[in-house]
Amino acid sequence: MSEAGPVSPSRKFSDGGMTLLALVVALVLGVVISWTGHAGARRAALAVQPIGALWINAIRMTVIPLVVSLLVTGISSMAGVGGLGRVGVRSLVVFVVLLAGSAAASLLVAVPLFGLFPDALVGQASLPIGAAAAAAELTSATPSGVVAFVLSMIPSNPVAAAAEGNMVAVVVFTAVLAVAVSRGSAEARAPLEGFFRSLADAMTRLVGWIVSLAPVAVFCLALPLTVQSGGSLVGAVGFYVVAMAITCAVVTALCYPVAASGIRAFGRAMLPTQLIAASCSSSIASLPAMVRSADALAVPTRISGFVLPLAVSVFKPAAPVAWIVGALFIGKFYGVELGARELGVVALASVFVSFAAPGVPRGAFLLLTPLFEAIGLPAEGIGVLIAVDLIPDMCTTVVQVTGDVTATTVIARLEQRD
Repeated sequence: MSEAGPVSPSRKFSDGGMTLLALVVALVLGVVISWTGHAGARRAALAVQPIGALWINAIRMTVIPLVVSLLVTGISSMAGVGGLGRVGVRSLVVFVVLLAGSAAASLLVAVPLFGLFPDALVGQASLPIGAAAAAAELTSATPSGVVAFVLSMIPSNPVAAAAEGNMVAVVVFTAVLAVAVSRGSAEARAPLEGFFRSLADAMTRLVGWIVSLAPVAVFCLALPLTVQSGGSLVGAVGFYVVAMAITCAVVTALCYPVAASGIRAFGRAMLPTQLIAASCSSSIASLPAMVRSADALAVPTRISGFVLPLAVSVFKPAAPVAWIVGALFIGKFYGVELGARELGVVALASVFVSFAAPGVPRGAFLLLTPLFEAIGLPAEGIGVLIAVDLIPDMCTTVVQVTGDVTATTVIARLEQRD
């Protein structure tokens, strides 16, 4: 991808080991501070939060130029529009298949887990702090469905779409621009393709510098997060968090053999990206790290440069996990029994409707409102999910980035066979 060449697996593992150590230290220290309730230690822990926020901003500032440069260079290197169409169709098919697998695995894991939900807590759980306000905000929000999603795909102002973080619109505009560039004469293409290759090389190098600071940044992100959430992991909410973590872990583990890059090699390449994803809870902010993981797995740049931005925009492998576990939890929370039909509706919706989830924070919850009403769950339950989403969001983001890279490796393997 760059003049420096791919990142070696040993270097990735070393970086991931340091980041993992920083995360473990932050979690242990955060739990101790939360349990002891020491006011001075709590203030000190919260004081480091801006350092982590600065690092997230540094990662985010690379996303748009990285996406644009990789898309243009990736599409222009494909053999005409036919090659692009083949990769695009394969991407969508792989996305649907992986979503179906995620939904099936989530059902097989989560349903037995919630069979262990304490009967004393069914329908009697206390409302978490902030749930009522979140529910009120949700019901007052403008519904965002498939029609709004389709309309947002073509930006009236590409610069504004980039500034707003509308990744779907950015990907569509850049893909069309790249196709137009690739169809031009050799004299017209050369300077544009050279510019975007140089930009991709520079952005890759910049991302490497930022990611090298991950151990410090992850510690500064995880410590205040653990201090703030440590006391909430009890009762029904604690059961939900544990069930979500277990289901996410199983779905993530199933991605390793699917990637077929060698389980150990895939794990080494993914570990730094997964730790960054867990710390920042944003798949978009994790995109630069995903590009480095794909590079370490020897995925051709023309494939990763097209598939990863597309995956971040429309592929939601964590949606089946979040929606199925969330529905089961809200059913127990309000004492509503969910049968095979209701869970089947949630599973199917997570495969096909999740593509329309708006690219805004908590955007997927907007699509859950009519879904919950269709299966007999109160819409206010989504406010409960939002209120307790701190740690579950970390887990689902790990599923998200692992699924994105897995899809990219599968598509690269299919392309190699041709």
